[in-house]
Amino acid sequence: MASLKGSCVILWMFGVSLCWRWNIVDGQIAYVVLEEASPEAEIGNLAKDLNLNVQDLGHRGFEIVPGPNKRYFGVNLKTGILHVKERIDREELCNRDAKCSLELEAIVNSPLNMYRFEVNVLDINDNTPTFPMSKTGLNISELSLPGERFLLPSAFDADVGSHAVKSYKLNQNEHFSLDVQSNGEQSVSAELVLQKALDREKQPVIHLTLTAVDGGKPPRSGTLQIVICVEDVNDNVPVFSKALYKARVTENSPRGTSVISVHATDIDEGKNGEVVYSFASQNNDKHVQAYLIDPETGLITVQGVVDFETQNAVEIRVQAKDKGHKPRAALCKVLVEIVDINDNVPEISVNSLVNMIKEDAIAGTMVGLITLKDSDAGKNGAVNLKIPNSVPFKIQHTYKNKYSIVVDGPLDRESESQYNITLTATDEGTPPLSSTTVITVHISDVNDNAPRFQDTVINVYLRENSQVGAVIYTVSAFDPDVGDNARISYTLLENSKIGYVTAMVNINSDSGDIHSLQSFNYEELKTFRFTVQATDSGVPPLSNNVTVNVFILDENDNSPGILAPYSDHGSVHSENIPYSAEAGYFVAKIRAVDSDSGYNALLSYHISEPKGNNLFWIGTSSGEIRTKRRMSDNDLKTHPLVILVSDNGEPSLSATVSIDVVVVESTGDIKTQFKHTRTKEDSFSDINMYLLIAIVSVSVIFLLSLISLIAVKCCRTDSSFSRYSAPVITTHPDGSWSYSKSTQQYDVCFSSDTLKSDVVVFPASFPPADAELISINEGDTFSRTKSLPSKEKVRIMRTLLLAQ
Repeated sequence: MASLKGSCVILWMFGVSLCWRWNIVDGQIAYVVLEEASPEAEIGNLAKDLNLNVQDLGHRGFEIVPGPNKRYFGVNLKTGILHVKERIDREELCNRDAKCSLELEAIVNSPLNMYRFEVNVLDINDNTPTFPMSKTGLNISELSLPGERFLLPSAFDADVGSHAVKSYKLNQNEHFSLDVQSNGEQSVSAELVLQKALDREKQPVIHLTLTAVDGGKPPRSGTLQIVICVEDVNDNVPVFSKALYKARVTENSPRGTSVISVHATDIDEGKNGEVVYSFASQNNDKHVQAYLIDPETGLITVQGVVDFETQNAVEIRVQAKDKGHKPRAALCKVLVEIVDINDNVPEISVNSLVNMIKEDAIAGTMVGLITLKDSDAGKNGAVNLKIPNSVPFKIQHTYKNKYSIVVDGPLDRESESQYNITLTATDEGTPPLSSTTVITVHISDVNDNAPRFQDTVINVYLRENSQVGAVIYTVSAFDPDVGDNARISYTLLENSKIGYVTAMVNINSDSGDIHSLQSFNYEELKTFRFTVQATDSGVPPLSNNVTVNVFILDENDNSPGILAPYSDHGSVHSENIPYSAEAGYFVAKIRAVDSDSGYNALLSYHISEPKGNNLFWIGTSSGEIRTKRRMSDNDLKTHPLVILVSDNGEPSLSATVSIDVVVVESTGDIKTQFKHTRTKEDSFSDINMYLLIAIVSVSVIFLLSLISLIAVKCCRTDSSFSRYSAPVITTHPDGSWSYSKSTQQYDVCFSSDTLKSDVVVFPASFPPADAELISINEGDTFSRTKSLPSKEKVRIMRTLLLAQ
């Protein structure tokens, strides 16, 4: 154990040494420099700003840490001046960002330190506004009205801020003006506004010049040539070569089969004379949709199914439209005659289909009626009907071409909520033709499933002092039924043994939210359980239960309590020590307890007053106050100390005790209670916290073995017995428990060194097998030598032992 503590201290000292040698100073210094600054241009005195001695820069190896920005800057080690090393192009480094900040780091050795600083590169007007092209064109109809707007290309300037593009200018003309709009701090756009109507016959082309100007001093500018072509008006209508076209096509012709071509001409020029063909709207006639016309050539082809039995002739209206700005169109008619072939397949008609059938329907229940039809004659019209897939249904022949579908097996909606029944009708022709249809039968629900919980037991963890009325858990059950059969309500079951639970929690019958009706105290109640029942709304209703275990989690709501002899609140206690006391001399020991558990009860001791005491120290975990050094003539005769005892909760709670340490000349006036041994203060630093936990675990195992040996010795020798009383906690068969202030007496055997070792040995009758034994301070140990029945559960506090 001593070896493990030594290793812990060595690791802690090694960590502190590393932190000292690699101390990083997190300072931030900012400099400013203009882009394109000449090499060797001074930026600032970096050594002075970092509080470094210029004479030490060389031998301490001061340098800028390598990085993407190091090549632009250098430091004169003789003067500490930061200067430009290479040309800086702000646009290359930061594009168009409003702020161009280059982050740099510098290091220095002996001792090693790191400094961070940044250099802000300011923009200069070194870029000219440019357009994406040198010339652009616009086509504007001569029918355009004054006030129409046309968006113009924007110019790009790599500079930012006031050096970016600020305005546009347009050369003087009689037809157009310029509207410049601001889109933000670094963006403006220009629109061309028509001021006077255009006349293509007078001026078919207009040339304009757009100039972009930035905000620099002096300003830079770029130009864009704009060519406006005035478009002609479309004033001629296309003309077909015929008013009526006739054609013939065989039914079932494959896709792409040519039917007929139509032709129209337009005497206009350009787009106004180019013709596009299309079918005129005929109210979505499905027979017309079986054909397709080429918009460029006017060729009509087959694109769908051509069926003589459905339609033996089709009339199509064709439109020819030019491509002008305001297109004009002409119409003609195309009559297509369909040539018949033998191609009919059987038709299946479903009549009186029962869309919904109960899952408990018996065999033979009718689902629907089927009628078959085939337009062909003879064997080509003789049809057989069957169900090819495996379903709990079958077909029964009723009369001629009439059939019925009936139930032929058990149904279960939870396994299959609907059935897609495939019906195949096949004629007797050569080769035979067949048709298939699918009907859907939905299975309606009956209440044959009880609600189900995902788990039979639910564990809920609730912090003590939680808000009254808060939702502590939401139970949820699933019912595979639907509708009312699956609508679940939740209730809290009453039980004569745990009836008090209804005063502690309540449940929302619809949502399953469990609300707390009181605030729980971990020190009084650690766990309880109850039963929730989920019931559906079916007829008759079905239900299921789940057990809910609630575990109360401890919060840090109890402050440490100082134990005797220093437990008097507000009083000042006095302890005497000799003037000749050596370093490590034992002064006093503070003991405290905390009613909380876990980390909330893990206590640490500190000297609160006076600050920076250099004469006394206290063990953070043991509470022992000892001297740091020998007394001197300059030391006071009375040393008032304020000891702060803090727990490890969040937030931490604490208590204080005052002790006056009086230095006396004679050691005969001091009653020796403890040996004067020099110990080192335990530390709970972040570095060795986890190592300390491991050490404590190993120590507990060692102490348990040692206590067993002491217990045997104690029982065989003359030992004194004392009787202790402890509160009784009774465990019920259902797992709940109740608290009683009545006490049960137990004999406790103290070894001869009890006061020195704090080891207490209990007799065979104490404690019970399931007792909760709490060790408040390090070194306080309990031993159990025999188990008792689990109906009694006793919790004994360290306070009882210290009170003796």
